[in-house]
Amino acid sequence: MPFSRLLQPNLVLDGSVLTISPALLTQHNIKGLILDVDDTLVPLRQAETNPDLAQWMHQMKAMTTVWLVSNNINAYRINRIATLLDVPYITSAGKPSGRKLKQALTAMDLPVHQVAMVGDRLFTDVLAGNRLGLFTILVQPMPDLNQIVRTSLVRAFEVMISQYLGVSL
Repeated sequence: MPFSRLLQPNLVLDGSVLTISPALLTQHNIKGLILDVDDTLVPLRQAETNPDLAQWMHQMKAMTTVWLVSNNINAYRINRIATLLDVPYITSAGKPSGRKLKQALTAMDLPVHQVAMVGDRLFTDVLAGNRLGLFTILVQPMPDLNQIVRTSLVRAFEVMISQYLGVSL
């Protein structure tokens, strides 16, 4: 399989994770969500979550199994977010390695094609999800509480390289 295919998300949303709706999950037969944390759910340098996130998560948990899988090694930070949202989590995932994603997938006890990997990064979240055959959803980074979206140079570089390789975003 060409590398560019591994970077191609199944779905690209022009908004944050909050744009994922129950209708969208039903349309794609998604029964489980594996969510990245930093910049997908909470801006990296922000301690508080968006007030709408808890309501969105409640809506998602009513129809799917949800796990947080983060590359972040700060277990305290990820635990605090997971506790606030009342979902299980895994830290130090090492994405694009699929090892920790497989742990979440096993715990979900769902077929791979019914689980979506949701994240804001191509070379970690999308690549890891595609390597396992998950449905991959690329979202825009979560804006901070002032609704400011900060552009990451790493993300911009990933997008540029991916498009050069033929990935359509």
